Amino acid sequence: MNRRKKLNSILTKRAKRASAKRAPDTGKPRYISKAERATMEAQETETVVAENPAS
Repeated sequence: MNRRKKLNSILTKRAKRASAKRAPDTGKPRYISKAERATMEAQETETVVAENPAS
Protein backbone atom coordinates (compact mmCIF):
# COMPACT_ATOMS: atom_id res chain seq x y z
CA MET A 1 0.00 0.00 0.00
CA ASN A 2 2.80 2.40 0.84
CA ARG A 3 4.49 1.79 -2.50
CA ARG A 4 1.26 2.50 -4.34
CA LYS A 5 0.70 5.68 -2.32
CA LYS A 6 4.22 6.91 -3.03
CA LEU A 7 3.89 6.31 -6.77
CA ASN A 8 0.50 7.99 -6.79
CA SER A 9 1.86 11.07 -5.01
CA ILE A 10 4.79 11.31 -7.43
CA LEU A 11 2.47 11.11 -10.42
CA THR A 12 0.07 13.70 -9.03
CA LYS A 13 2.98 16.08 -8.34
CA ARG A 14 4.18 15.68 -11.94
CA ALA A 15 0.68 16.28 -13.26
CA LYS A 16 0.30 19.42 -11.15
CA ARG A 17 3.64 20.76 -12.37
CA ALA A 18 2.76 20.06 -15.99
CA SER A 19 -0.64 21.73 -15.74
CA ALA A 20 0.92 24.74 -14.02
CA LYS A 21 3.31 25.15 -16.95
CA ARG A 22 0.46 24.98 -19.44
CA ALA A 23 -1.71 27.41 -17.47
CA PRO A 24 -1.88 30.89 -18.97
CA ASP A 25 0.00 33.69 -17.30
CA THR A 26 -2.11 35.67 -14.84
CA GLY A 27 -1.14 38.95 -16.48
CA LYS A 28 0.13 40.44 -13.26
CA PRO A 29 3.30 42.49 -13.60
CA ARG A 30 6.28 41.08 -11.77
CA TYR A 31 7.06 42.43 -8.31
CA ILE A 32 9.59 45.27 -8.16
CA SER A 33 11.08 45.99 -4.77
CA LYS A 34 11.13 49.46 -3.28
CA ALA A 35 14.91 49.70 -3.65
CA GLU A 36 14.73 48.68 -7.30
CA ARG A 37 12.04 51.28 -7.94
CA ALA A 38 14.22 53.95 -6.33
CA THR A 39 17.23 53.06 -8.48
CA MET A 40 15.09 52.99 -11.63
CA GLU A 41 13.66 56.39 -10.78
CA ALA A 42 17.15 57.78 -10.13
CA GLN A 43 18.37 56.49 -13.49
CA GLU A 44 15.31 57.92 -15.21
CA THR A 45 15.84 61.38 -13.73
CA GLU A 46 19.53 61.14 -14.59
CA THR A 47 18.75 60.49 -18.26
CA VAL A 48 16.17 63.30 -18.32
CA VAL A 49 18.74 65.72 -16.90
CA ALA A 50 21.33 64.55 -19.42
CA GLU A 51 18.92 65.07 -22.33
CA ASN A 52 17.65 68.49 -21.20
CA PRO A 53 20.41 70.44 -19.49
CA ALA A 54 19.15 73.25 -17.23
CA SER A 55 21.82 75.75 -18.26
